Amino acid sequence: MTPDGVALAAIVILLFPIGYFFLASPAFLLVKLDIPPVTQLLGGMFSVHFLMLRVTTVIAMMVFAATRRPAFALGVGLIAALAFWGRGWFMQRWNAALSARDAGNPDAVRRLRRLHWTGMLSNAVVLVAVVASIPYVSASSS
Repeated sequence: MTPDGVALAAIVILLFPIGYFFLASPAFLLVKLDIPPVTQLLGGMFSVHFLMLRVTTVIAMMVFAATRRPAFALGVGLIAALAFWGRGWFMQRWNAALSARDAGNPDAVRRLRRLHWTGMLSNAVVLVAVVASIPYVSASSS
């Protein structure tokens, strides 16, 4: 396989967790977040999404570095940093809002919904950036 093909395969691998989350997470807008099994499932989906993003971004970074595309390796590295840092930030706030909801705080469900929207928006921005870079991946070979 040519370096262009390998780089495009890395983009496709990177798009799997981003695309899945983009399609799956809006379904949770249709349910109330005061139902414990729903919030447990959504929190688990966020957690796994961050883990999958970590794995796929590391793979993509190595592929872009091996195919001599340092700008793409750096861009994917920024997404990887977001996945590594973001999981801790997000899950800490998610779990705190869950605890507050379970303690009877009426604002906790609103915080959970805000976190849900923040996660979906962040993922959409990453998806747009990755999809927009596809035409430049094969054009960047030297």
